[in-house]
Amino acid sequence: MTVDADVPQDTPGLRESAFLKACRREPVPHTPVWFMRQAGRSLPEYLKAREGVAMLEACARPDLIVEITMQPVRRYAVDAAIFFSDIMVPLRAIGIDLDIEPGVGPVIADPIRDAADAARLRPLEPGDVPYVTEAVRGLVDELGGTPLIGFAGGPFTLASYLIEGGPSKNHDHTKALMYGRPELWAELMERLADITIAFLKVQVAAGASAVQVFDSWVGAVAPEDYRAAVLPHTSRIFAEIEPLGVPRIHFGVGTGELLGLMGEAGADVVGVDWRVPLDEAALRVGPGKALQGNLDPALLFAPWEVVERRARDVLARGRTAEGHVFNLGHGVLPSTDPDVLARLADLVHEASAG
Repeated sequence: MTVDADVPQDTPGLRESAFLKACRREPVPHTPVWFMRQAGRSLPEYLKAREGVAMLEACARPDLIVEITMQPVRRYAVDAAIFFSDIMVPLRAIGIDLDIEPGVGPVIADPIRDAADAARLRPLEPGDVPYVTEAVRGLVDELGGTPLIGFAGGPFTLASYLIEGGPSKNHDHTKALMYGRPELWAELMERLADITIAFLKVQVAAGASAVQVFDSWVGAVAPEDYRAAVLPHTSRIFAEIEPLGVPRIHFGVGTGELLGLMGEAGADVVGVDWRVPLDEAALRVGPGKALQGNLDPALLFAPWEVVERRARDVLARGRTAEGHVFNLGHGVLPSTDPDVLARLADLVHEASAG
């Protein structure tokens, strides 16, 4: 799959982007900030835009993608926008029978349990997701000097949904396949890595300035199993994206024991959840990487003086890293007050300037 290199990555605004500079471990005028799941769930204008529209339908409508992606940028002083989509979109686009059920999450009609099932995962082509290309181009025009982050799901997380048939606390079917059928596991992971690579390339070709791989549930894997069964595929994803010249972010939940291995995987930025302080995370990840994170999303329900104190602590610990992008330790929770997020974004800029 070829990528159109003629994308507006070098506009003056993007060249001065604090977010892109931090990702590349360059000096910044202030610590940049954006929030995972900043586009959606907690915003009343998001709920209004989504009214009567199923999630996967919203992810296939360029007008809605642009509107929902822009909503938090209008509200908050964030240093980057993240593309409104879902990690299941490319799987749906290649014909996997799935839906995203409200209050449940992704549900797969026919879970993958054998080689014939895995063979249903055909390669993703740009023509499968024309709405993504159209929406990214529209957003790049509207965002100007604000970078757009494209994203895709990591292979373990995608595999877990496909094998379990939906969300899982224990990932028991997934781990059983990984432990007991390593050849089938490797084939499944290779196919999913191909799909993730293709989906990221579509977004970068259309103008995304950075990409994030959400391997949200890979923290369920022990380090030795991660190294053997996940790391080779994640490393290939980041290696394939490297020639495109955009920063690459790697994030998972509960990955404190994996941070060193995630650093080895090849991303420029390692996302850290709220469980590990950023100064400790910097030691675990090792040199040559920026960090992203990591205020506990639940803290936003505490009194403001608590939020401010903890945010300043995150900033202080983040200064031990070679680059720091302020974020939450996972996504914005649905009942979060948008005004608190706005106040937090302003605080990060004010407290880190100079």
